[in-house]
Amino acid sequence: MSILSPRCGYRLALALVFCTVSACASHPIGWDSGSINDTLLIEGLPILGQDSAPPFQDHQLLAVNADMLAFLDEHVNRSKNQFTNLKQLLSAIIRNGGFVLTYDGATRTAAETFATRSGNCLSFTNLFIALARELGLNARYQEIAVPPLWEQQGGSLLLSLHVNVLLQMPGRQQIVDFNIENFKSKYQRQPISDERAKAHYYNNLGVAQMHRGNDVASLQFFKRGLHFDRRFTPLWNNLGTLYLRNQHYDYAAASYQRAISIEGDNYVAMTNLMQIQKIRGNTEQVDYLLTRITLHRNRNPYYRYQQAEDAFFRGEYDSSIAHLNYAVRKKPEEDRFYYLLGMAYLKKGNEEKANNYLERVDIAAIDDRIKKQFNRKVEALSH
Repeated sequence: MSILSPRCGYRLALALVFCTVSACASHPIGWDSGSINDTLLIEGLPILGQDSAPPFQDHQLLAVNADMLAFLDEHVNRSKNQFTNLKQLLSAIIRNGGFVLTYDGATRTAAETFATRSGNCLSFTNLFIALARELGLNARYQEIAVPPLWEQQGGSLLLSLHVNVLLQMPGRQQIVDFNIENFKSKYQRQPISDERAKAHYYNNLGVAQMHRGNDVASLQFFKRGLHFDRRFTPLWNNLGTLYLRNQHYDYAAASYQRAISIEGDNYVAMTNLMQIQKIRGNTEQVDYLLTRITLHRNRNPYYRYQQAEDAFFRGEYDSSIAHLNYAVRKKPEEDRFYYLLGMAYLKKGNEEKANNYLERVDIAAIDDRIKKQFNRKVEALSH
């Protein structure tokens, strides 16, 4: 497997799924929302009120228009083999002076991305897959499980899913990723269907509309996403957040419980559900959920890494090392864990152990670029 990465010059790590209103639990007790089923949740009458839902027209994610065909005709010789066509397509996108992709965070179809030369990671993936398939290449969406991030205030979770392109070429696979800094071969990844990609797409649009206060439009996008993939838990989480923002607590709880029924250890849904229990003053349920959340969180190596980082900057190096030892046992391939371990021992004056762990960073780092980033951090923190 080889990785091809167009140079973007910006970070796209947080381009996809955002679930930031909290999360976590298995079978929450004391909350009966069984009468609110999937149909009622998706119908959205509490959001729509007396109004009927406006007509909805599907977006054509991968439609190729005349301008895009002309671009391919100009830059790609279709009579060549697949490898040559792929190389020509990448060259046209990367090196063509008139084709500059700019990250602006927006989720767009392939045609919209081509026209505006801008978008987010999913937008660029839509564009590349559409053009690649037009050339007869076997291009698919691939979902990358990027490690979660915890905000330092309140311990809330920011969940991000990254999507790139998987090409099945004769005799090998190749990956095209518009944010190579957010892709590591050790991250769990899997090809996904076009339907799942549409769930990502409509989820993004729904979140964008929710942030703008356009609740009906947000509901429409979440509804359409769930039409394509009922098991895409970020959609249920974000639908729950839409209901929560409008103080429809029973519907919000039912949405979060639906996410938990699909993914039993869904930290985001559990924490969100706990917020509702707090609002309602259900202390027993809050305690139950908090216990589950804390257990889940403390078992997560990336949370322990966040705790280690916080302890490090407070000067609590022994505490930092204890968290990192747990994280390394769970994820021995994560180079950042070894780096911080090395720095903690360096601050404690144990140069032998510090060098040992920093040498492991060199082994784990996937290329010279990452090693240089680590070296710059070492210099910055050592002065």
